[in-house]
Amino acid sequence: MALPRLRTVVLVSGAALLTRRALKRRIARSPLWPLPALPEPVSGHSQRRATAVRRLLITERSEVAEGVVRLRLEGAGLPRWEPGAHLDLVLPSGLVRQYSLCGDPEDTGAYTVATRLVADGRGGSREVHEQLREGLEIEVRGPRNRFPLTEAPAYLFVVGGIGITPVLPMLRSLDASGADWRLLYGGRSRASMPFLEEIEKLGADGDRVTVVAQDETGHPDVAGALAELAPGTAVYCCGPEPLTDAVAAALPAGRPLHLERFSAAAGDAAGPGSGPFEVELRRSGRTVPVAAGQSVLAAVRTAAPHVAYSCEQGFCGTCQQRVLEGEIDHRDDLLTDAERGDSMLICVSRCRGGRLVLDL
Repeated sequence: MALPRLRTVVLVSGAALLTRRALKRRIARSPLWPLPALPEPVSGHSQRRATAVRRLLITERSEVAEGVVRLRLEGAGLPRWEPGAHLDLVLPSGLVRQYSLCGDPEDTGAYTVATRLVADGRGGSREVHEQLREGLEIEVRGPRNRFPLTEAPAYLFVVGGIGITPVLPMLRSLDASGADWRLLYGGRSRASMPFLEEIEKLGADGDRVTVVAQDETGHPDVAGALAELAPGTAVYCCGPEPLTDAVAAALPAGRPLHLERFSAAAGDAAGPGSGPFEVELRRSGRTVPVAAGQSVLAAVRTAAPHVAYSCEQGFCGTCQQRVLEGEIDHRDDLLTDAERGDSMLICVSRCRGGRLVLDL
């Protein structure tokens, strides 16, 4: 009797194992099993955000100016990056913030970032200053680059305060190659301007660097710096909104501006498309209403709380989603013309009609 019983146990166990394997294969083919498998979604997988997630060790923390800390984050075999790139830091609270890389792009063992404490900000910089210490591991995503250094016969950089962080690797690269470049660097005071000593050394030969401390000589002469641009000069600007607005206003007509903001440009909350509408989440089969004073992101997260986001101001790109139907009212400063054709940043952009359909 023992042998037939053993044979039955073996057969049942084998059938159960085969069933589990088949079930796993079916679920892998369709994450919404037992519903039919759907095509791979584009949303959440754009080239802009297709970057690895890794944990790095903070091995050095130093103050490089009043209210500015620099962090060295070490790891093995890190991807090289181009000047202008940034990292997403996932802070201990879960907040995600973007900080420009200001170290050596060829250093595959560490990334370096710097951030200024913003007392009245949204909490990210305070968390960096108060909680990130040597010996702590932190999750990062990236690097990504939306402020690349282009080829040009000459360069003019207009920078305010902590805006020097993405520009510093550009200056090092250009100086090493013998390129023609100039820098107008402003700040509240010399003590508050990070990397000032290195900047002045880079500009020691000739008059490439103009440093303007507001407590000494007032605001930088932006119009004067832009008055006599040589043909083909690439103009880069990074800093607070008053500075970026001044550069945009003074730039001669038809000259492109390479711009990175500290925050999103102020939008018109009462402009076209500001009324209520609805958003269909095609993959999940749900439709959510978006109120007149509500962002698409906030509405979508009531039905899909997993949707990634960070800045909520339309300049980091984390919340970019593919749009399947509907007319988009773009209110960001980030997406390219090609991307605007079929995607949007749902933290700020809206709908010009009554309905949008997202690939979610």
